[in-house]
Amino acid sequence: MRNDKENIIVKKTLELALEIIEFTEILEEKRKFVIAKQLLKSGTSIGANVREAQNAESKADFIYKMKIAAKEVDETDYWLELCKLAKSYPYNDELHLKLEEINKIMSKIISTSKRKNN
Repeated sequence: MRNDKENIIVKKTLELALEIIEFTEILEEKRKFVIAKQLLKSGTSIGANVREAQNAESKADFIYKMKIAAKEVDETDYWLELCKLAKSYPYNDELHLKLEEINKIMSKIISTSKRKNN
């Protein structure tokens, strides 16, 4: 199922993962290790699952993998929200905005794929 033309969701999730890495390094410098680890796992997992979906064996498999990526988006949003609300934590509003954009794109991809699958 792989398509070699530029894939915006693959590109955006890779860029997000790189920014998540940088932000979690800031968290670690401030000794916020638990949240840093959780955020690093979920934030980088989004792109890994999106990339895995590009090699799906079927449309149903593609949708399933994209739904897993969408769950990782939701978890990442949770960890970023905690950083925003916790007074002693740094916060990066730009990351949150990029995550929202990715969430909208993924929702559209999943809903379009479901319609085409029926």
